[in-house]
Amino acid sequence: MNMSTLWLVPVVLYVGLCSIITNSVVAIDDGSKKCDFSAIFNFGDSNSDTGGLSAAFGQPGPPFGESFFHHPVGRYCDGRLIIDFIAEKLGHPYLNAYLDAVGSNFSHGANFATAGSTIRPQNTTLHQTGGFSPFSLDVQFNQFNDFQRRTQIFRNKGEIFKTLLPKAEDFSRALYTFDIGQNDLTSGYFHNMSINQVRAYVPDVLAQFKIIIKNVYVRGGRSFWVHNTGPVGCLPYIIDLHKVKADDFDKAGCAIPYNEVAQFFNHELKSAVVQLRKKLPLAAITYVDVYSAKYSLISHPKKHGFEEPLRGCCGHGGKYNYNLHIGCGAKVKINGKEILIGKACKDPSVWVNWDGVHYTQAGNKWVFDQIVDGSYSDPPIPLNKACHKHT
Repeated sequence: MNMSTLWLVPVVLYVGLCSIITNSVVAIDDGSKKCDFSAIFNFGDSNSDTGGLSAAFGQPGPPFGESFFHHPVGRYCDGRLIIDFIAEKLGHPYLNAYLDAVGSNFSHGANFATAGSTIRPQNTTLHQTGGFSPFSLDVQFNQFNDFQRRTQIFRNKGEIFKTLLPKAEDFSRALYTFDIGQNDLTSGYFHNMSINQVRAYVPDVLAQFKIIIKNVYVRGGRSFWVHNTGPVGCLPYIIDLHKVKADDFDKAGCAIPYNEVAQFFNHELKSAVVQLRKKLPLAAITYVDVYSAKYSLISHPKKHGFEEPLRGCCGHGGKYNYNLHIGCGAKVKINGKEILIGKACKDPSVWVNWDGVHYTQAGNKWVFDQIVDGSYSDPPIPLNKACHKHT
């Protein structure tokens, strides 16, 4: 995938047993005190990248970031992501990307996510079609491991380092968020694998995911907030990739076969979380079913205050206002005149999808509002109590 289309590669995973209907679990309040998370450490793909890939390979240009930051800030969105709303809720500044050295303050955590990241390393380059980020989850863990060790060396030097770097105890008091896995599915589709071939390698993907969770636990991590993967079959860039038969679309306009694989992934992810809880007795691991929240939004947009569930706000051409080779922010020649593919919709706040791949800020905010109280979580505890194990 060339650089102009890289920004459109999502990058994801926070996982669970997904139904295509709204999760009916009711959040509970077990009386536990709110958790004092002193930091947040995030691992993921474009769904939670706050500047990692852009620091390494170049900033996505306007109109990215326009709805909140008013200029591009390394997010593949018109504004804030779910991880930004998580930081806001916990009273922390937005997470700086580990790879972004300029102006970064890591005293409240760091973000290791990069757009296009996968759990399993990919044998591709960024510049080919179907190419994904070189910063797979194992690389992100290596960066975290180095970050944890080196920050304490420099913090001991005093001066400005004490204000910009986390304390040693912050690593055990932090919330560890994971939003990755979507690209492990889509990478197969980009390489013309069948649905069954992609499904077949899911167990290996999740085996590698479990290794990383265990490694973070060994390094002191105790509170984990894991999102499952969303309804991939509702994303224009996937629906547009291969021709989908008419009877393979559901009532919401989503491609059933792709969503079924995402649901299988989530089912296996939830099983992996159950296994991890047994092996890591001091860990509190919350599984968050963002799939069900996102599908509810896409299948009933007007009920939730949205008008466009599937078409991309910023894009060019086709049924979904999406073109793999002419992405949001690209320039095209129309009637001999060069034109910037900028904001294609008048009001992004009523569109779910931003660029054919990622959600709008409004979509992200709506999803966050559904999951923050624990309604879509297992165990059903809210974000600010995710340090407590539920018995």
